[in-house]
Amino acid sequence: MWYQHIREEARTYLKTFVYPYTGFVTKPLLRPKLLAVFEASLIGITSGLAAVTLKEGVGWLGSLRIAASLKFPPWLLLPIFGLMGGFVTGVLVKRLAPETGGSGVPQVKAALAGMRVPLNYQIAIVKMLTTILTVGSGLTLGRQGPTVQIGASLAAWISHWLPTSPSYRRQLIACGAAAGLAAGFNAPIAGVLFVVEDLMHDISGITLGPAIIASFVGAVTSQILGGKSLYFSSDRLDTSITGFLDLKEIPFYIVLGVLAGLLGTVFSRGIIATSIFNQRKLKLKLPWRIAITGLISGLIIAFLPESFHNYTGLRKLLGTSEANLKLSCIAFLAHFILTIFAAGSGAPGGLFAPSLIIGSALGQIVGIWQNNLVGIEQPTIFALAGMGAFFCAVSRAPITAVVVIFEQTQDFRLVLPLMIVSIVALLVAEKIDRKSLSDLVLDLKGLQLNKEISTNDYLSNIRADQVMHTPVETLDSKLTLDEVKQKFSNSHHRGFPVVDSQGLLVGIVTQTDLAYTRKRHLRGDNLLKDFMTLHPMTVKTRDNLSEVLNLLHRYKISRLPVMEGRHLVGIITDTDIIKIESEELTGKTNLKTNPPEPSYVVYQTRAPQIGNGRLLVPLSNPRTAPALLRLAAVIARQRNYELECLQIVIVPRQNSPAETVVDTTESRRLLAMAERIATDLQIPIHTQVRVGHDIAAAILETVKERHISLILMGWKGDIAPGRIFGSIVDTLMQKAICEVVVVKWGADKFREKEKLAGVANEKFNPDSDYMYSFLGWRQWLVPLRDIPTQAAAVKLLPALVSLSVKPKIILCQVCTQSVVAPNIQEMQQAARMLKHRLHTEVMATSICSNSVSDAVVDLADAHHSDVVVIGASKEGFLRQAINGNIPEAIARGCNCTVILVRAANNQ
Repeated sequence: MWYQHIREEARTYLKTFVYPYTGFVTKPLLRPKLLAVFEASLIGITSGLAAVTLKEGVGWLGSLRIAASLKFPPWLLLPIFGLMGGFVTGVLVKRLAPETGGSGVPQVKAALAGMRVPLNYQIAIVKMLTTILTVGSGLTLGRQGPTVQIGASLAAWISHWLPTSPSYRRQLIACGAAAGLAAGFNAPIAGVLFVVEDLMHDISGITLGPAIIASFVGAVTSQILGGKSLYFSSDRLDTSITGFLDLKEIPFYIVLGVLAGLLGTVFSRGIIATSIFNQRKLKLKLPWRIAITGLISGLIIAFLPESFHNYTGLRKLLGTSEANLKLSCIAFLAHFILTIFAAGSGAPGGLFAPSLIIGSALGQIVGIWQNNLVGIEQPTIFALAGMGAFFCAVSRAPITAVVVIFEQTQDFRLVLPLMIVSIVALLVAEKIDRKSLSDLVLDLKGLQLNKEISTNDYLSNIRADQVMHTPVETLDSKLTLDEVKQKFSNSHHRGFPVVDSQGLLVGIVTQTDLAYTRKRHLRGDNLLKDFMTLHPMTVKTRDNLSEVLNLLHRYKISRLPVMEGRHLVGIITDTDIIKIESEELTGKTNLKTNPPEPSYVVYQTRAPQIGNGRLLVPLSNPRTAPALLRLAAVIARQRNYELECLQIVIVPRQNSPAETVVDTTESRRLLAMAERIATDLQIPIHTQVRVGHDIAAAILETVKERHISLILMGWKGDIAPGRIFGSIVDTLMQKAICEVVVVKWGADKFREKEKLAGVANEKFNPDSDYMYSFLGWRQWLVPLRDIPTQAAAVKLLPALVSLSVKPKIILCQVCTQSVVAPNIQEMQQAARMLKHRLHTEVMATSICSNSVSDAVVDLADAHHSDVVVIGASKEGFLRQAINGNIPEAIARGCNCTVILVRAANNQ
């Protein structure tokens, strides 16, 4: 259709000038707040123009009908108008847009609840035309309900121009509904309140700023182009009566509220009953149902007083001194019955205006009765209060009822009466039937709005960090094209995030990028940064899968990096979401969830998130903590990490960690020392104290929640039966997804100094004395099994040896007797690389022995090694590769410090 072409042109413009792309990346030129203001204003203007067009169209057709009834017999012309208008309306609704039947408010309510209800440009156009025909041909329906659906449909149509997420599109639809009602009533505050109070039932899912702007702009547009309010004016009230609410009036307002609640419920139930009768008993097609309803309405109105021929004149008449008891009773009965039949036929048209007329007539009746008995207040006040009461009984929106009448009259005398009658009407109506008319209509259509549906769909309740892959395999931006191709050939991944030398995300490379290099005739020595996609689109850890799926679908991409601040903490692909949806269909789920009894954070401090990752240091021993922290600090500085210090307080398993009172004095004192050391070394540090049942479980929870990149912890050397290093270290080695470094302190010089200090009764200073031990780490032994340049121990060496003065490093490849010739060339290459990088002496050697652990211990003793750095794997820490428990044997056999390095577990 023609408007689809316009939409595509607008999309192209916005993508080119508002959302320019780099690859598949979006960088909006307009900041989010300015863009939200622009979108809200645009929605307000379009909704206001639509409301004015609807008003003028209804007024023109209604005036034509009234003028014709003055020239021809009303009993002939009014039924013909109703018959023809109703039939044409039914044909348009049935053939073009069946969703436009009724008031339109239930449809918008269902759409905001996440149901698949069409809202588009075609819905807005058809709704406008059919409402003009329905209301203009004499059916007792209004145009304010349709403006809600028209505004929401236009907002949904506008949202398709712009790249938006499902949740933000929902906010725009709410803005359109608010602007539509505000433009229909010229009441901007009531428009916002109605959306919050009736359509969404909460304020959490809507940004009030854009909704308020849209409502204000819509109301201003309608007022400038369409004039002031259609219904009420303050000059209708007797300004000579300026007193406040009299106590004698309160019983009459309560009576009015009770009657409004009772009759409002009967009104709602009558519409539902009529709809059921028409659909299941009468079984007439929609055009004939509306046509017959228009015919009957025209016949009845033709025999009523002439003031009933013009609904606008009747609205102005009710509430004045000219509206006597007889006229008010006729108006109430006629509109009550005719509106039930009109709404029950499925004709497009709102129920707000009829509710106000019916309520006004009811209030006028009670006001006249009050005036005859006590004569305190004029009936007009009761007429206006009756409007709010009946409106509230039908919509179950008391705040909106009060505000919409107040905005129309701007008379503060009405606030207290409106509040009394609205609350009473709501209580009475809720007692009889807890559902509003819109909810009853949705129930009739088989759309159940329960709590689960109204909050969000299944994917919206799942966060990205529950599905993402961690840790992330990344590529360095300085890799060559040939190296990138080799990486792709050795991996099943179709793309990799690209990081710079500091670990910051700078791009992403996919198989499509590699294919494009052929067209650009790039050579094998071209760097990755020359052909990667720059500034990739990312999602946050707290973004839900509905947002992620929308981005993947809209920009035709297959993966998205997941960020927490500046940290790249995971990656999520379209396959992951397909897997989640499949699990939902089959009733199986493997989401990452917390354990049944998680640990509880009782104390924490936070520093600025300026690093590329986080290094977790669990602290327990105040004597070894300074050494562990200084070791962590050099690693953090070399990798640009933040420190995360953790102290765990264990409680019995029968006690809940969240409900157990613990003393954190010693823990906070230990963390304060850690903060001092980190401050001196200018390293960002976060601290926390957790209460839990199990140390390893608490550490793993911290790794997940804080997206830890590396764990550094000490080990006493104790080994439990059936364990390699002990229950805590073994569990972390097997289950932690990040890199793990374990330090077993040796009996080196700082221990001798500590003992001497104790004998001489000197105070032992852990800060200076542990630093003294680091200065003594000169002889380093690094036994290797994997490729030397890829070994985790070798990658960690530059940070570790920075603590030493003139360190000497020995790279040793240990093999069994079955290996005839060890690959000494790779060892020498690794030695040259480290020597060039560290500017220190590095030697490479290889030995063969039946016992690898004995060979390492003997070599450490022979070279008087101060530190032994060994690598480990997830599968039993080399136990499955070589017979014997090598880490245990080395740790027991060596008197020096042993550092065990386990690489990140790429899942």
